Parts: sequence; structure tokens; C-alpha cells
Amino acid sequence: MALIIIGGLLLCLPKAAHAASPTPLLLLQQEITGTVTDQNGLPIPGVSIILKDTKRGVVTNLDGEYRITAPANATLVFSYIGYKTREVPIDGREVINIQLEDDIAALGEVQINAGYYNTTKRESTGNIARVTAEEIENQPVISPLQALQGRMAGVEITPGGSHPGMAATIRIRGTNSLRQEGNYPLYIIDGVPVNPTPIESSSLMSSTGIDPLNNLDINNIKSIEILKDADATAIYGSRGANGVILITTKIGYNQGTGLDVRLYHGGTTAPQRYDLLNTQQYLAVRKKAFENDGVEPTERNAYDLLIWDQDRYTDWQDFLFGGTAETTNANLNFSGGNNTTSFRFGTSYFSQGTIYPGDYNYHKITGNLNLNHRSENQKFNLNLSLNYGVDTNKMVGNVGFNSTTAILPPNAPEIFNEDGFLAWEQWERANLDNPLKGYFNESNTQTNNLISNISLSYEVIKGLQLKANMGYTYYDAGELRKQPKRSYNPADENIHSSSHYKTNRTSWIIEPQLIYNTNINQLTIEALLGTTFQENKDQMENFQGRGYASEALIGNLAAAESIVNARTENNDYRYSAIFSRLGFHWDKKYFLNLTGRRDGSSRFGPSNRFANFGAIGMAWIFTEEPVIKNSLPFLSFGKLRGSYGTTGNDQIGDYGYLDAYEATTGTGGLYPTGLANPNYSWEVNKKLEVGLELSFIENKLHTSLSYYQNRSSNQLVGYPLPAITGFTTVQANLPATVENRGWEVEITSQNLETTNFRWQTSFNISFPKNELISYPDIEQSSYANTYRIGYPLNISLLYEYTGLDPETGFYTVKDINEDGSLDYQDRSIIKDQNRKFYGGINNSFSFKNFSLQFLWQFVKQEGRQTLFSAGRPSNTSVDVLSALEGDSKYQKISQSSRASQAYNYVINTGFPFEDASFLRLKTLSLSYKIPKKLLKQISIKNCRLFMHGQNLWTLTDFTGLDPEIPNSGIGNLRSITGGLEINF
Repeated sequence: MALIIIGGLLLCLPKAAHAASPTPLLLLQQEITGTVTDQNGLPIPGVSIILKDTKRGVVTNLDGEYRITAPANATLVFSYIGYKTREVPIDGREVINIQLEDDIAALGEVQINAGYYNTTKRESTGNIARVTAEEIENQPVISPLQALQGRMAGVEITPGGSHPGMAATIRIRGTNSLRQEGNYPLYIIDGVPVNPTPIESSSLMSSTGIDPLNNLDINNIKSIEILKDADATAIYGSRGANGVILITTKIGYNQGTGLDVRLYHGGTTAPQRYDLLNTQQYLAVRKKAFENDGVEPTERNAYDLLIWDQDRYTDWQDFLFGGTAETTNANLNFSGGNNTTSFRFGTSYFSQGTIYPGDYNYHKITGNLNLNHRSENQKFNLNLSLNYGVDTNKMVGNVGFNSTTAILPPNAPEIFNEDGFLAWEQWERANLDNPLKGYFNESNTQTNNLISNISLSYEVIKGLQLKANMGYTYYDAGELRKQPKRSYNPADENIHSSSHYKTNRTSWIIEPQLIYNTNINQLTIEALLGTTFQENKDQMENFQGRGYASEALIGNLAAAESIVNARTENNDYRYSAIFSRLGFHWDKKYFLNLTGRRDGSSRFGPSNRFANFGAIGMAWIFTEEPVIKNSLPFLSFGKLRGSYGTTGNDQIGDYGYLDAYEATTGTGGLYPTGLANPNYSWEVNKKLEVGLELSFIENKLHTSLSYYQNRSSNQLVGYPLPAITGFTTVQANLPATVENRGWEVEITSQNLETTNFRWQTSFNISFPKNELISYPDIEQSSYANTYRIGYPLNISLLYEYTGLDPETGFYTVKDINEDGSLDYQDRSIIKDQNRKFYGGINNSFSFKNFSLQFLWQFVKQEGRQTLFSAGRPSNTSVDVLSALEGDSKYQKISQSSRASQAYNYVINTGFPFEDASFLRLKTLSLSYKIPKKLLKQISIKNCRLFMHGQNLWTLTDFTGLDPEIPNSGIGNLRSITGGLEINF
């Protein structure tokens, strides 16, 4: 596919301009008013309007309005970062409304968050990806991570599943650690670190856990920056090995007040179906199996042929996930301020139903407050941010909402009786359980999340600033799963029971800092010195209540006959660090950035508690050199940058360097549960990067090319132990080195721009490569059957498929060592299951008051499809019909044990793998802004109508449910929402 990328994504952040001191005017004065808008007709707050050749000026308020007194023959200069400056003669006019045009070159000066300091895209020596509110705020997703898919190079986000609230998996430049929990990035929200580990659950979310970012209001996010290379992440030391995600919430404006209301509502459905057999096809396949096997059908082995209705047909996919989940969002925010103080506070409500049968739903209510204050002399600054969210997830627990139910025989009997209770009779006659056993279970999970931060700074002398950042987080999750006996077969004599989970996470952080900036002729020096003191406390408890007298009492522990399987955990993690940064800029052409950090973690023994990390980053803007300017006039901007450094990883359990004991029941004794190893030390990640950035045609086309190589060594794992030791694992360092390397390409361009029409495009693509490059004596380790030197961590070890046996018609695989049995010694095929490349293409169009944006996400990969087992009493792909005639790539239709064994072997070969690449219309947004002249009479400043589509269409050859998670069923849901945004 040939892709012509000719456009650019232009974003800007408000930056207040302050009125300068007035100067005497000698000519007749008059008052001028007006509104400043962008090319979409939206108001731009904070635009500076200066009277030309003076220092006198004003700024636009929240609605882009201004008022200034000036001579009738003077000229006004309108300027704002990200837009082209305009000079407009007054010519005696009293009303001057103007529209500013985007300026890609100026966008390089927009401030981006680098964590402990700010920089710009132009001057950054590191690799920092960024998305803004305009790209994510209208997406009907729960966690902000879900809104990033396809928008950033080097960032892979895989959905956890179709149930609301499930934790997604995010990988920034690949998998670094052999441990799953060692690959989480660092989350920083308004300067406060947040534990990224998903919350444990016993509901349908148990496979991935609950996303700790669910409680955030997506509409309140100003920007999300992702730090990728050593230059950007080393200042976070041991916490930056897997990248850093910085989430910044919105702040108030410094002029006037305003009320913003945003509402949308819509529906969500499952976008894909298996192509399965209908009843007639299914019965033909089953009869063929008995014929081929030479077995007489009986009620026991052929209940679907002899007991169940031969004319009945149920589309079990439609029954299971054919529903429509309603989605609703309401958002209300009030903001304002003056030259010294600004504020913003708001609330939101979000709800989403389920596509599965039953009354299950998710609800979220959030509140936020942001307060900024600057003293009149500009020396003292205060910033306060509070984000609080409560969500309730009512899902079912332990029930078959999975692909097993979707492939029930199409003539299977009813799930429910007429009275609404589970049917059991015909299922029992077939010696089966009702597939929705557990349907009346209830799982109610409620979480409360507070993230608070206060930042204080004071300028002691010019260029020297004292700063303190303090944060506190509180996360509480409680889950009650009720299991009434009516969810189960009455013949089994079940009792009412309940399961209780409770998780509590609290943390505080204090970071005093000393910041110094100075200019010496053409040299700019930026210095930072700070310390970190942090403590996390995690508490977890779970238990079960059994024997409730009635269903109404389930969950009331006082009414339970017994409490069993009780377990509690209490962990206390302490962390401290000292960090520093030195940044040098010479003549805006040469940039040097030095960062360092010394970390101390309570997760290591006394002799290994501290470690040092650091990085060096350099950049050269070579287009500032006169020889380049003169010889390459078509090149608007060119920068060469590079970085190298080390980060670390301490994402392991607490107290692993100590022996652990638990009390025995009733006797008062102790027994060992954890084996000590005081000698393990820090995982180290060494990162190397080289990047080139170029802009052409007066900055209308911007390209960025990056190459990275990250090596993670001294791997921290729970090393498996033989059962004879009495322990399952011991924490240790393995002599393994994992490398992630790859290329990233980003292109933004401005395709076409006229008075009324604009078209911009952005494109990103990543080519990642993951490899275990070293592991001495892996053959003697417990990972000998898991990893291979020279291959990625995410591999499958497979048998070699050797075709159909001409005598039996069954699948065959190769016995490599010819010992007469098949085991791991015969798995000679190594299948790489990583993505070959991935990326996204985003387009933005605007015409007068209309705006259209859409994002295509694409991935090149393989996936496994296993629905080709024909002959047994379960539905399968229509592809196996070819086996009815005997001329097929599939084995002979049979339900014999030999056929089942052959199938079990072949699914562990390359046979079931197919191309799971896809091109997906990830988002589509259409909006219309109602003209202001129609709104004046009803006192509304702005009103915008919009429609949004998510996962609307997928082009793929994959025959499963979702190619993005090809081995896991449904992941992404299709949604269509519509709403309006009003500014008062």
C-alpha cells in the first residue's frame, strides 16, 4: 500500500500573555472590541494583542474576546504560540474580529512536560511523544490509556477485553523484563506517582485485573506525554526502565469565567463474529463423525442427535455477545480567574452497560479541582490539583461468558426456563452442566481514588527558585461476589456463599527542589537539584463466607455459618532519591542535557539498597548554521539528536530479601513461607538512541526518524525451585540480557489550506525487535522450555507439522528425536508472536463550521485460530465442511481419541497460525459549530454538535473475533455516540 503523507497535526496549548505597562498616546483614542478564533471558528483564549511599536496590550479572555483602547490609525499585532502573527490596521473600526492561522514552525515552541522540567519540541534532546485533549476527550473509553492506540510511535496498547474496566496492557518500546509485573511503565499524574499494577478481582475482570486509571475523567486531561529514551527517563532512575507516562490535567484561564457542558450518548456492540456451522451443517458433520468412526450413536455419545431438537437453531454468538451496551457521559466544568489567580473545578458522570445477557453495568463519577496562584511580584507560585473518582462495576462472577459458550451446538436447548431460572433437565440428560452456571452470581466492585498534589515555588533571587512538590494518593477497592445456590444445579446441594476482596493503597511523596537558570551571552544554563521521599502502603485481604440462611443475607458475614480461606497481606515500601539535571544551550543551536539520580529502595537488602542511574542527551539544530541555511533553502528545520544512559527496575515484591513466616492454625507456631536471598540487586536498563528531525516547505512537512536500542540485564525474577525445597520460588537475579531495538518514523504535514478549508495529516509507524541476546547455561535452568537465545521473549515452541496421515487421515507432527513420544524435546519450531510493525494515520479536515477527524490504526502480525476441530459435540468453522468430501487440508471428521490427540498436537504447530494483520478505522469524529449569531439570543457563547465512532470497521483476513488480541476473543467494541458541547 502506498501511503502519501502530506499533512500535519497542529496542536497548541494556551499560554497567558500579560498586559504590559501603558505608554502615552498622542492621538485620539477609541475603543476596539472583537473576537479571535482559530480556523475551526473556535475562540482562542490568551491571545496577545499589542499596539504596534508600543508595549501596551491586552489578552483575550476565555471566549477569545478582547477590548482595547487605541488610536484610530494605529495597528494591532495579534500573536499566540502555534499561530501565525497578524498585523491588522484599525482604520477607524470599532469591531475587529480576526482568525489566526496555524503555524507549524511556532508549534515547536509549545511547552511539553518532561517531568521535572519543561522543554519544547524544538529544543528537546530526548524522545517525548505527546497527545492533547482534542485527540482523546470525546472517545467513549474508561481508561485514558485506551485513547492512545495508534497515536504514538513505539507505544503498544492492547485491550484487556470487552468488559468495562478491564486493565489494558501497555508496552513502551517492548518487553524488558522476564517478569510480567516488571514491565509496567511509571504513571505520573500531576507530578504524583501512581501504582500501575492492576487490582485483583474475582469477577469477569479477573484475567487482567482492574485498571487503576479507570477513575480519571478523560475530559479533564490536558495532555499525555510519554517519555521513551534514556535522556527523558533517566531522571526517574529506577522507575523509568519501562518508560514514563505523564498525565497533566486541565487548568483554569487567567481572564474571565466560563461554564463548559459536554454530553454524549450512544451504543456499543461487538463488531465481529465467527463464521460457524448452522444446524443442518452441524448435524451433517456429527453424523459423518459417527460414520467415519464406525460407532453407533447413543443418548450418551450423541445427545445432540438423539435427545436435542434436530430443527432447533440458536445463534449462540448473538445470544452471548449480541447485545447493545448503552454509553452515557455528562461533563460539567467551571473555570476562570484573573492575572494572578485561576481556577477550574468540575464533575463528570460516565456509564456503560454490557453486550452480554444480564443487567450488568459500569458507573463512574469524578470530581476535579485545580487552583493556580501567582503573587503580584511574580515570585511566589502555588498550584493545587485534586482528582477524585468513584466507580461501581456490577459484573457477574464465575460464569461462561466466553468463546466456549459461543461454540455450543446450534441445536442446544434453552438456557432459561419460562420462569427465568436456569434450565437443567435437558442438559442433565446429556450429562452436562448448564453453560451459564453461575449466572445469578453478582459481583459488585467499587473503587475510590484520590490523587492530590500541591506545588509551591519561590524565586529567591533572579534565576534561583526554591520549589516543593507534595502529593498524596488514596486508592480503595472493595469487591463482594454473591453466589446464591440458584445459580447452580439443585441436584448438587449447593449452599449460599460469598467472596470478599479488599485492596487499599496509600502513598505520599515529598520532593524539595532547587532550580537555577541563567544566561551568559549566548549560553543558557539550566540546573536542577532535588530529593525524593516516598512511602507506599498496600493492604489486601480476601476471604469467603459460607452457609447463609437465605439469599437476602449473602454478604452479611454475621449471618454466615463459617468464614474460610482468609488471607491478608500488608506491604510497606519506602523509596528515597537524590536527582539532578544540567542543561546547556549555546546560541539556540547546540544542546547538552545531563541527568543523574541515586535511588534507594526498601525492596533490596542492606548491601544493595542504593544504585546510581544517569544519562546524557545531545542535540544539534544544524539548520541554524549559516552554511546550511544558504545551501539548503528548502530545509526549514533540521535537528540531529542522540542519548545514552541507564535506568533501573525495582518492580518486585516487598521483603523478598527476608525469610517469611506465617502462623499455624490453632497451635501458635510458625511455618516458613518465603526463602530469603539478601544478595539480589537492581535490574539495569541501558538505553541508546539516535534521532533525526527535518522540516520542509516552510515547515509544512515535518519528519522524525528514531533508532533505539535498550538492553535490560541482571534480570530480577522469582526463580522456580523444586518442590523438595518446600518453596515454590526465590527472588534472584538471572544472568539474562533482553534487548529491544527498532525504528520509529513520524510524519506530520499540512496538505491544503485556504480561507475556509484545511486538511492536515499525521502518520507514525514503528518497527520493533525484541531479543533474548544472552542467558548463560539456559539449558540447565527452569526456563529451558520457555525461551531461546536469539529470539524474542514472546515466542511459542511448536512441533513441526508433517501433513495428514494417508492411512488414518489425521494430523501428524514430527518426532524429532524419534523416541516414540512427543514432548518439549520435539518442539523445534520457534514462532515469534510479536508484531512486525504497527502505527496509525490521522487526518483532520475543517470546512467553515464543519470539522472531520479520523484515525486509521494498522498492525502487521500473526495469530492463532483453533476453531477447526470437527466431529465432537461443539460448533466449529464452516471451513471444515470441505472435510465432508475428504479433499481438505483438515483431518478426517472424527470424535475418536486418536482424532482428539492429533488435534491437540496440531494446534501446537504452525498449522493454525494465520495472518492477523489489520487496518482499523479506530476513530471517526464529525462536528458542527453553530454560528454565533444564532446563539446570541439565548445567551450561549458557543455550541458544537458532534458524532463519534470507535472501532467502526476492520479490514483483516483473520477469521477470529478480534485480530488485535488474536488468541483471546473479543477485545475492542464498536461504539457510536452523539452529543453536544456548550460554552456559557
